[in-house]
Amino acid sequence: MNKISIMIAFLAISVCTTAQELPKRIYKAYRVEEAPVINGDFDDNAWQSEEWTGDFTQHEPYEGREPSQPTEFKICFDDLHMYIAIKAYDSSPDSITNRMSRRDDGDGDMVFVILDSYHDLRTGFVFGVSSAGVRFDMIMSNNGQNQDETWDPIWQAKAKVHDWGWAAEMKIPFTQLRFQKNSDDVWGLEMARNIFRHNEMSFWQHIPRNAPGVIHAMGELDGLQQVEPRKQFDITPYGVAAYNTYESEEVNPFATGSDFRGNIGLDAKIGITNNLTLDLTVFPDFGQVEADPSEVNLTAFETFFEEKRPFFIEGNNITSFNVGLGDGDVGNDNLFYSRRIGRRPHGYPSVENNEYADVPAFTDIIGAAKLTGKTEGGLSIGVVESVTREVKAKIDSIGDRTTQVIEPLTNYSLVRVQKDLNEGNTIIGGAVTNTIRMLDDTDLDWLHKNATTAGIDFTQMFNERNYRLAASLFMSNVQGTTDAIARTQQSSARYFQRPDADYMEFDDTRTSLTGHGGKLEFSKIGGNWNFNFMNIWKNPGLELNDMGYMREADRILNVVWTGYSFTEPFSVFRSLYIGNDVYSVFDFGGNLNGLGYEYYASGNFKNFWRAGIGGGFNFKQVSNGMLRGGPSMLTPNSWRLWYRLSTDDRKKVSVFFFGNLNRGAENSRTSNMYRTSITIRPLNTLSISLSPTYSTTKTELQYFTRMTLNDEERYLFGSLDQKILSMSLRINYNITPDLTIQYWGQPFTGDIKYSDYKIITDPRAEEYSDRFHIYTSSEISITDDVYTVTTPDYSFDFENPDFKLNEWLSNLVVRWEFKPGSTAFLVWSQTRDYMGGTGEYDLGENLNYLFTDKQANNIFLIKFSYRFGLR
Repeated sequence: MNKISIMIAFLAISVCTTAQELPKRIYKAYRVEEAPVINGDFDDNAWQSEEWTGDFTQHEPYEGREPSQPTEFKICFDDLHMYIAIKAYDSSPDSITNRMSRRDDGDGDMVFVILDSYHDLRTGFVFGVSSAGVRFDMIMSNNGQNQDETWDPIWQAKAKVHDWGWAAEMKIPFTQLRFQKNSDDVWGLEMARNIFRHNEMSFWQHIPRNAPGVIHAMGELDGLQQVEPRKQFDITPYGVAAYNTYESEEVNPFATGSDFRGNIGLDAKIGITNNLTLDLTVFPDFGQVEADPSEVNLTAFETFFEEKRPFFIEGNNITSFNVGLGDGDVGNDNLFYSRRIGRRPHGYPSVENNEYADVPAFTDIIGAAKLTGKTEGGLSIGVVESVTREVKAKIDSIGDRTTQVIEPLTNYSLVRVQKDLNEGNTIIGGAVTNTIRMLDDTDLDWLHKNATTAGIDFTQMFNERNYRLAASLFMSNVQGTTDAIARTQQSSARYFQRPDADYMEFDDTRTSLTGHGGKLEFSKIGGNWNFNFMNIWKNPGLELNDMGYMREADRILNVVWTGYSFTEPFSVFRSLYIGNDVYSVFDFGGNLNGLGYEYYASGNFKNFWRAGIGGGFNFKQVSNGMLRGGPSMLTPNSWRLWYRLSTDDRKKVSVFFFGNLNRGAENSRTSNMYRTSITIRPLNTLSISLSPTYSTTKTELQYFTRMTLNDEERYLFGSLDQKILSMSLRINYNITPDLTIQYWGQPFTGDIKYSDYKIITDPRAEEYSDRFHIYTSSEISITDDVYTVTTPDYSFDFENPDFKLNEWLSNLVVRWEFKPGSTAFLVWSQTRDYMGGTGEYDLGENLNYLFTDKQANNIFLIKFSYRFGLR
């Protein structure tokens, strides 16, 4: 079972039928004077006293039954550490699945302990280990509904296979846990075991699948009341050396063919109090992080990329203030989007003929601090503070060197707090973000000088946590020059300049803009049958994109969703889920922008295959952004269908397939996307995955440009024919749990062609064909890749927009954690690109040019960090 499956097993608890809580089991830990050696043998004196405890109960697939194999455990402690011993008995030791993988990518037979050291009935610290000795750790929050598997505490674990089964031994420093001093309270405790070959999960404290959460229903750990909390104080200096080779340019003084850079920095983790930890990073370097995948984005919206940098992803569940709904494009909206920190510079230098520029790809982070934790009074705190360097591009003009600022010195701040009341059944919270840019003496006054967002949220649980009411309000204020605020008003998130938007007004004298939004949810989260009513609104002035992420404002979205879960095996299913929802979208002028219906079903079969199908329909669609500042436009109804199938991922060879179809009425749009993934595990230490993806898109209405013809704004569109092919290769070789080799490579090729150029004539016409005029062969001609349009009323020229995009990205990382918290990285990254012109597309020719047209960009990097634990 991989990491995602493990989390799903825990989450499955919270989506089923309402039931009463069971009596809680209690385990009393005992003190030892001599610490055990962590080797998986249990021959130390520490394990010779006290009785082993077991009597686990099967959770999945058959809830309440006796597990197929028994499990026992002991817990002891001294002043500094907690020690856990687990006996995972197995009548067929040769059937135990020992898969070597990287930390947090748990695979094979595993055991877990969950500790609610706050005993707030909402937060759990998870420590797990596989039979191969691979560690897994994460933080579960919000009663188990949210997981942060990026949390990487410093702890030890060993596993060993015996003739009676396998053993797991853990050593967890109290510095890695947060709890109160001299507390008379118990901790929450759960022990779990996964038997990989049966896909069977069992718990020490039985938690019915009908429970609406995990943490509040766990058992209890007694005996630790007199343990003194320990403050963590770790300092980890690091050094980086990187050598870059690339295609040289004879006349470009900045493109010599190679560069060398070095960097030193410092990471620190400091316990401010028993429950609050300060993380610091100075001059961080994330050269070992995998690159973002290639893409073709022809929309007016920014692509959302997930965070991959360790400093920012650890603890992101605490700093998040989500203002979206569900997943996908709508669900990513958040007051805090950490990719803003260290982003690609906003500006680009103005370069004349015979001038060359050296333009940094990213903004250097001078330093960042993050304070997270939970006080004894139940106040959860998340504070982020970061400063990024002013970025200058170097410009060479026949030997004369100048610089131009392309990104100002910027400060980013975030405060996020939440307070638990009524044993965690009531939660109130708030968040504030602030972005300050130093724009003096720069040519970047089109950026916001100051941007602030703030929000408050409230959650109330009812009926033994089976029902939830959640609400939030949020606002934004951005300040800058008239140019900066004019750009914000005219951005793709709102388009104040739309001529038919009489409910908002573009004002080119504004120096600030304020907006607001809110979200309301009422849901039943316990029970086989669940429902959720959701409403979210964002007024046109809302702007979150300085430190957060927001795709569109000027929206009122209403969703009613319901679903049913079959959690007990029946017929050919181990489990089955079906759901559907209806939604409506309005703008702040009260105009209906669309209605929709979605359906979906997902099943796990008794042969451990999985399948899913879903789709939806869109009606009465009106796009306020299709003309990118022009009037709103009617778009045809559409439907979509997706389906997926995956074989048993426990096998040495497993296959996953996904397909997605989209169709528009009036033959306005046709798109298809197919993705498959083949994973081969020839050895328990090696996995190879090959994932090709092919997509085609044909649409009659692809925005091309806007122009003024006869003193009137007109909008030029074309029919788009886009074909994208990519192939992802991923190889993981895990020599030991602490020494791994990972490789990822992706060739990407795309052919983008336009035809049937047209001009919008009446965007609200009832008949689809009356909304535009297609230029006839007598009205449009092409010469030397330049189109000329000539009509009795006007004429204009434009270049052929067809293009071909080819890219190659790859990343090889050797990672060795030679000491807990101390790592060495050896990295080789390679990128290639080739932009093909117009004309017919030939796959072989494009790939040949991709790998032969010019020298690849290679980066060879060594990074070494060493942890000093001062407490």
